[in-house]
Amino acid sequence: MTAIGWIQIALYFGILLGLAIPLGDYMARVYEGHRVFLSPVVAPLERIFYRAGGIDPDAEMSWKTYTLAVLAITAIGLVVVYGLQRLQGFLPWNPARMGAVSPDSSFNTATSFVTNTNWQGYGGETTMSYFTQMAALTVQNFVSAAIGMAVLAAVVRGIARQSTSTLGNFWVDLVRGILYVLLPLAVVLALILAGQGVVQTLGGYVRVPLLEPLHAAGRSIATQLIAVGPAASQIAIKQLGTNGGGFFNVNSAHPFENPTALSNFLEMLAILLIPAALCQTFGRMVKDLRQGWLLLAVMLAMLVPLTVGAALAEQHGNPVFAHLGIDQAATRLAPGGNMEGKEARFGPVSSAIWASVTTAASNGSVNAMLDSFTPLGGLVPLFLLQLGEVVFGGVGTGLYTMLAFVVVAVFVAGLLVGRTPEYLGKKIEAYEMKMAALAVLLPSLSILVGTAIAVMLPAGQAGAFNPGPHGFSEILYGFTSASENNGSAFAGLDASTPFYNTALAVCMFVGRYAVMIPMMAIAGSLASKKTVPVGAGTLPTHTVLFGSLLVGVVVIVGALTFFPALALGPIVEHLILFGHPGT
Repeated sequence: MTAIGWIQIALYFGILLGLAIPLGDYMARVYEGHRVFLSPVVAPLERIFYRAGGIDPDAEMSWKTYTLAVLAITAIGLVVVYGLQRLQGFLPWNPARMGAVSPDSSFNTATSFVTNTNWQGYGGETTMSYFTQMAALTVQNFVSAAIGMAVLAAVVRGIARQSTSTLGNFWVDLVRGILYVLLPLAVVLALILAGQGVVQTLGGYVRVPLLEPLHAAGRSIATQLIAVGPAASQIAIKQLGTNGGGFFNVNSAHPFENPTALSNFLEMLAILLIPAALCQTFGRMVKDLRQGWLLLAVMLAMLVPLTVGAALAEQHGNPVFAHLGIDQAATRLAPGGNMEGKEARFGPVSSAIWASVTTAASNGSVNAMLDSFTPLGGLVPLFLLQLGEVVFGGVGTGLYTMLAFVVVAVFVAGLLVGRTPEYLGKKIEAYEMKMAALAVLLPSLSILVGTAIAVMLPAGQAGAFNPGPHGFSEILYGFTSASENNGSAFAGLDASTPFYNTALAVCMFVGRYAVMIPMMAIAGSLASKKTVPVGAGTLPTHTVLFGSLLVGVVVIVGALTFFPALALGPIVEHLILFGHPGT
């Protein structure tokens, strides 16, 4: 890899950490109800929302009531997003006069956006009107992200509190997450992106003359219709909320979504900014910053080597091209490496960083086509997904899923030393362990069962555009992305069919709520317990030793669960490609 490639990686993670710490402190104050610098402006608006909704901000909820509130607003969002798609032909701000979205695609998209998955089986500029993009999709980008952050706040309170049955007020956490965190950050980022050339307009699509008319099948084509729209506002929150998706079909590879190297870097920062900052928030809220730093270090210990590995694989290039005598070395005018499916303005290293970051988070946006990555380069994003979306993961969801692995690691450590396992002074007993096991294993079950059904049925096989191991990887990636609420795709799978729209929607629900509900149950259980004083036999959970154990638990669970499937896909494809580069 070139020196510029190493600098890109170091600069990215350095700036990310520099921004995450102050933002994490700020969010801790927001969720603890303290006054922040935005309070003079936002607090009056916050009170208006409470009065309009009949919300008593001082009334707290049990874990069951909190969870029911989450499910209620999700159900409302599902109905609204589905309805807006089906009715968009009659609604305003539809300059391209797009008709209703099909029922199965509407259901899939509604499920996708309310679960923060943002899987898209459609082309945005050819399917969704401006009104649908804004009123349905962008709104859910805010709401679904704020729900994940609110649930994390409730889980952290469950760990930090003792002898109580309440975890806070969901509606307060939701409103504060949107007004104090997501909305201000999105406004700033949207303005910067618009300044870089990301389109933001309610005007109609633009028809422009071609420099050289095309002649085909006896016809002369002299103009091109260029899709535009209110993209910058949606791109900002899709990255900050780890939503993913794209205003345009090719996502952040589109020059109107991601036009420059600076916009590319800022969007990559936005993807991990809040998930990284929430580790600091966790440390503040449990009154032990070392706990948050340990979780942040564990995430970086897994992400950084995998990012470097993906970048090296893509910079190395394709052995088939080398066998044909094509020079893939980097020069002053070309980045070299495997440039298939990548934008020339980004190159292989920046594309590999994006692929690693977006799959470490449950983001799903892409600036290059994963289907064209080398086998090992494509293995990295797939493996990051299959770790359970805990290497940062979605805003809120990633950290509380990591806490499920923490419960497992603490329980394993307790077995090793023959003591009752404890985490931050709370005993981890059979109930917590059962709930953590459900949170860890159910999404994995969804991935493997869904993939098995798809490869057995003609409707599933028909969706893979490539035969053999690569086609299997496309199907496996699709179910992994849906079950882990990521939303990215290998781009070689035709998922816009009734079979995939329905099957993947089911997986999205499993991935979101089969983790969220058990974690809320754990929070409720821990909140009711008393804190146990630290003793001589207490296992410290802020040390390198425990961090290593936690990494081992995450990797081993992922490896044991998915290695056979990976062996049938990207691993065997790598062996075939590099063993017989001439084929």
